[in-house]
Amino acid sequence: MSEAEKKFEKAYGLNEVALVPTNITVDTSLVDISTRLGNINLKMPIIASAMDSVVDVDTAVELSELGAMGILNLEGIQTRYEDPKPILKKIATVDKADYVQEMQAIYKAPIQESLISKRIKDIKKKKGIAVVSATPQQAEKLGFIAQEAGADAFLVQSTVVAANFETNKENSKLNLGSFCKAMKIPVFVGNATTYDVALDLMKKGIQALFIGIGPGAACTTRGVLGIGVPMATAIAKTAAARDDYFSQTGVYVPIVADGGIVNSGDICKSIACGADAVMIGSPIARSKEAPGKGFHWGMATPNALLPRGARIAVGQVATLKQILLGPSNSDDGSQNFYEALVTCCATLGVKNIKELQKVDVIVAPALQTEGKIYQDLQHVGMKKK
Repeated sequence: MSEAEKKFEKAYGLNEVALVPTNITVDTSLVDISTRLGNINLKMPIIASAMDSVVDVDTAVELSELGAMGILNLEGIQTRYEDPKPILKKIATVDKADYVQEMQAIYKAPIQESLISKRIKDIKKKKGIAVVSATPQQAEKLGFIAQEAGADAFLVQSTVVAANFETNKENSKLNLGSFCKAMKIPVFVGNATTYDVALDLMKKGIQALFIGIGPGAACTTRGVLGIGVPMATAIAKTAAARDDYFSQTGVYVPIVADGGIVNSGDICKSIACGADAVMIGSPIARSKEAPGKGFHWGMATPNALLPRGARIAVGQVATLKQILLGPSNSDDGSQNFYEALVTCCATLGVKNIKELQKVDVIVAPALQTEGKIYQDLQHVGMKKK
């Protein structure tokens, strides 16, 4: 074999791994699944994605009340249109053959700085957690507007982010280290998937790192660009960087698994792989309160030059409260995420997020199929369609 021959590393998705029980179980009353990002304490480690189909002012407030958190996209419909409701209705009703062009036209409307402030102030007025996001290209401009309006934290998010960025246009380059120092509120960053990139980003002063490239339900990046790392592997590698950085500096930078998480089992496995929290889109888009009205789409769907997302129909299956806190009316792990995670911890004999991160995780190719022939044939339970 030539030394020049490219070697391939095996990587695993969440549907390929399983959690191994320990030698003890505990009562659910002993389990605490709270987590902390920056200066924000959450009852449960669940964050709703910064997508127009998932988070608006009302859902951000309700998520906060339920013990979770939502992130508002500052480059989306909420900041381009004074009244976003008719725009959202148009997206939900446009024909499948025309939605890409329609989305591109809708997102050509300019971002209005006054709406950025208004949306954040509306969330804070209703006592919600106001975390907002923007792309690296808009981060400096929108970040300081958001901070002035009273935002609790700011997420710099793109499909792939790195600490080093080369450009021949110096004025378009975000100096992440300087930006973190200049901001008075916590700066979160995403998305990454590797140890080295995670470590480099942590050194810039970020206070949370979002992990995942391409696994989202509405994302087509893996098909359009061929880029991505399966989530179980991506979480494990970046969590190792977090732990090493903590041992070197005493600074703990939480890892947020972002993408490909569709049910409560995925949440449990994400945290067992090393995440401190998860960011979920389609499961929240399925709520009756979600602004997408039964549809879901990603940030890159309306890209003017190279769309990298689909508008998918997800339906409206339950209230936001049912999805997060139950009671569940489904047997497929799509509702009552809080109790599912608590029960997982209790069954594994762990009492909190840090202990869950230490349980054994095994590669389990038969996890989704073993013994499930009747569910598969009848499209029920784990095989519901």
